[in-house]
Amino acid sequence: MLLAPLALIAVVTVVAVLTPSPLYFSRFLVIAPALAASMWPVIETVALGLLVLAIDVLIAVTIGTPGEMHTQLFTSAMIAGVTAAAAYASHVRQQREEHLAQVRSVAETTQKILLRPMPHRLGRFDIDALYLAAATQARVGGDFYEALETPYGVRLIIGDVRGKGLPAVGAASAILGSFREAAYDEPDLARLARRLDVSMSRYESLLSGDNVESFATVLLAQFLDDRPVVEIVNCGHPSPLLLRAGAVREVTPTAPSPPINMGALLGQDYQIDLLPFAAGDQLLLYTDGVIETRDHTGAFFPLTQHAGQWDADSPSRLLEQLHTDLVHYGHGRLDDDIAVVAVRATDDRLGGPSSPGRP
Repeated sequence: MLLAPLALIAVVTVVAVLTPSPLYFSRFLVIAPALAASMWPVIETVALGLLVLAIDVLIAVTIGTPGEMHTQLFTSAMIAGVTAAAAYASHVRQQREEHLAQVRSVAETTQKILLRPMPHRLGRFDIDALYLAAATQARVGGDFYEALETPYGVRLIIGDVRGKGLPAVGAASAILGSFREAAYDEPDLARLARRLDVSMSRYESLLSGDNVESFATVLLAQFLDDRPVVEIVNCGHPSPLLLRAGAVREVTPTAPSPPINMGALLGQDYQIDLLPFAAGDQLLLYTDGVIETRDHTGAFFPLTQHAGQWDADSPSRLLEQLHTDLVHYGHGRLDDDIAVVAVRATDDRLGGPSSPGRP
């Protein structure tokens, strides 16, 4: 691709030499510096323009006639003008590329803070996470997750802030910051959920003075080392899937809990559900971008149906199969950001040291 301007010069030169002079094919040489501006630096673009000008003059001297001098002067002037414009366009493009690189660097740093690498193991539980952005160049969004080993067991959060852009990222950051602090202090998940609700309400109040501008669906889970159960608080979030011995079950809450930042408005309390979670069981938690992925007909992704066909004995393998099915089902196109966390209980009751995961 970078050699395209040179290839164009070669083709036009050969055609111009082999055709009669009245056809003036050499005028097409002016395309080369314009093409170079889209991919070459300024100096190289100017050098290419000078090369084109020299070739055009050489062609005129070789096959031209004295009566065509005015045509030659016009062509040379056109090449010089296009070269100057191409050099300016190349300069502007380079400035934009440098600015974009800086923005991406900031976005990558934000992602490392907001979505840190998920540990592969906490206590007696194997864990892995998957994040897919709907936009090709995106780094972060309103979907978030975190897992921590606390005095109350392994606590996990996954959520989705309603909204897009920087406001959603800010709200997600506020919720995660509150979770990383309160997860070590609050004795049960219901109080932890209320703590998150208050934190997001204060965050929204500081920004706009209105506590109901946005909200987040959140799912909190607490995995115990000494008991084969998991406690779940589902705050308006898509129901997770329990994979056990080849069977798939959708874990729906027994009573509704309000989304984060809507507790005071709806006047509902946060409900804790207990779910048996023995060795070998796997829990798949996800944001709505998974089930809202569409195929070419507009049909939504049937997650439960696909999960029943998977044969995965680890969270990483489970997420690999989910990723493959999503890409195939949506033909490589995502309508929304996707965050997924998979947890597997092992038979190691003593647990073990946590190990860092991959970014």
